Order: sequence, then C-alpha cells, then structure tokens
Amino acid sequence: MTLTEVWPIFGLVIRTPRLALRLPTDAELAQLAQVAADGVHEPTQRPFLTPWTEQPPLERARHVMQGAWGSRGDWTPDDWSLGLTVFHDGRPIGVVWVSATEFGRRREVSTTSWLGLPHHRHGFGTEARLGALTLVFDHLGGTYATSEAFPDNAASVGVSSRLGYEPDGISRDVRDGEVLISQRLRLSRDRWELNDRSSVTVSGVEPCLPLFGV
Repeated sequence: MTLTEVWPIFGLVIRTPRLALRLPTDAELAQLAQVAADGVHEPTQRPFLTPWTEQPPLERARHVMQGAWGSRGDWTPDDWSLGLTVFHDGRPIGVVWVSATEFGRRREVSTTSWLGLPHHRHGFGTEARLGALTLVFDHLGGTYATSEAFPDNAASVGVSSRLGYEPDGISRDVRDGEVLISQRLRLSRDRWELNDRSSVTVSGVEPCLPLFGV
C-alpha cells in the first residue's frame, strides 16, 4: 500500500495563486519547525492564549512537530484537526489549522493559523485561509467557520473581516492569572459565497471524505 492509500489526506492539496496547502512530509515538518523557532511574531506581542511562541526556539520547534504528529494519531471522523502547512515557492512558511467535532452533523469548523515573521504583511494569511475555507465550504459542505482573536491582534481580525466574518460575542479566558477577552467571529455560508475563490483549486478530496465524517 502507498501512504495516500492508508492516509488519503496526504494526497489532499489546495492551491491558491501563490501558495500550496497540504500535509508536510517529516522533512518538511522539520523545516516548518525551524520557521517557528525563528519567530512568528514580534517579541512584544502575545497573540496566542497558549503561550507556545514565547518558549525558547527549540521548544517552539518541538511544539510544532508534536502538534502535527499528535493530530494525525488522535484523528477520528467525529473529532479531527487538520494542520495544513502553507508553502510558498516550495518552502514552508506557516500553517493553517482547521478543526471540527461532529462535523458530519454540525458542519462547523474553527480555524487558527500562524506564519513565520518574515512572511507577515504580504497577504499570505488571507490567501491561506481562503484556500482552507474553500475546502470546508465548497468541498466538505461546511455551513459555518469560526475564529477567535484578542482585540489587539489586528492581523487575525483583519483576515477575518476581509473574508466576511461577523462578530459572534466574546470569550473570557485566563492566562498567567489574568482574565483576557477574545473576540469571537463567525463566517456563514451566505457570507462565504460573496468571496471570489475562482483561483483556488482543491484536489484529492474524495478519498478523504470518510475521514472528515462526510
């Protein structure tokens, strides 16, 4: 058997004008880990509730690799998390995570993402999330996508706004003993349909459908 016969998600590829989104090989995963080790935001910023990006470089790299391996091992059709590595010119520059529970019934996903610091402010974040959501809405029959961001995380909020997300309340969490407020954002299918994704292609979906609970 081939790898994609056993785990067909390795054959899933999303292409946008500048990017490719897919599962990485272990060698590519090590390159992605190096991107994380080199930094994904300015030292003065704290954009994530789980402060993995504030760890030393080696720990950041290990976090990325363990997250990728763990998501595959824990995958079930009713509870899955797809870590799509974002490639630009053949090199990993970041990742978009698409996660769902009971997707076959709820048809709803949540997303989170990061890019290496040198790749910020080039529109890659919007392009990558557009690609990931094209899979969700146009090929898996998704109904909603949600995201959360701290109010001062302008990059994440900006991506969501450009793609048509709307306010969906707040979340209150504790980090380092401090209560933090996050903005919840929601994208409906009706709002999604306003996005132009004519330049996005998705291949290798059909063998994956049972793994997504579809």
